[in-house]
Amino acid sequence: MPIKHSRFDRFLLKLNGFFLALAVLVVVIPLLYIVVASFMDPSVLLSRGLSFRISDWTLDGYRKILSNPAMIRGFGNAVLYSSSFALITVTVSIFAGYALSDDRLKGRGWFMTLFLITLFFGGGLVPTYLLVKNLGLLDTIWAVIIPGAVNVWNIILSRTFFKGIPRELREAADVDGASEASIFFRIVLPLSKPIIFVLILYAFVGQWNSYFDAMIYLDNPNLHPLQLVLRSILIQNQVDPGMISDQLAMAEMKRLSEIIKYAAIVISSLPLVIMYPFFQKYFEKGVMVGSLK
Repeated sequence: MPIKHSRFDRFLLKLNGFFLALAVLVVVIPLLYIVVASFMDPSVLLSRGLSFRISDWTLDGYRKILSNPAMIRGFGNAVLYSSSFALITVTVSIFAGYALSDDRLKGRGWFMTLFLITLFFGGGLVPTYLLVKNLGLLDTIWAVIIPGAVNVWNIILSRTFFKGIPRELREAADVDGASEASIFFRIVLPLSKPIIFVLILYAFVGQWNSYFDAMIYLDNPNLHPLQLVLRSILIQNQVDPGMISDQLAMAEMKRLSEIIKYAAIVISSLPLVIMYPFFQKYFEKGVMVGSLK
């Protein structure tokens, strides 16, 4: 039986629908502009703006990017850094969260206090740089992966999720003679897919979009991730000469630089667009960890 709404409720529903549609437009319109602009002929884009005529479109931007070694190498580095970072930080978060969720752990309150202090106080950039340097991590992939691998917020999320798993499951397995490792790997971990996939998504996206650590710690251009290559294109407005033939004039270089920027943004967003549908079914439950029931 359909729910009967009052006039005021119907007004609120329509108002909510209006703001939701407005929010969708605010997100979709810039994305649509970038995607269409990445396929357009630069001269048409600069003179007349967007055009949906196929004759005004070109694949030159994508050809220049895919033929450039720096972009390909940066893309591979970004995938390696993001995947490794997600694997390490999620592993640490899951194990630490499980331990902190157990009331039998002695000193659990002190551990949580120490973790929480790091959320509000940090050493700063210079001490962190000196630490990375003294550990011999400069100009290595570990300089990008290791410093942020222990994420206190992810540990708190994991701890909250594990505390929500019925204690009776662990007690029943304990009575049957299961070890703590068996309880974790055979009972708790299979029930933890929502939080695991959400943490993987958070970690991967965060590392994928990061460029500052690589800019500080990596001097070797062969180790630069895609985001650092994009920074030189999008912010510093420096297009790699390898993307544009030496025979082209300066005006042609400026003309092609615009379409290369848009194509680079689209390519850099593809892994995240591909990942999200596979994580979506776990996302809602995972992000609601700790909310009121």
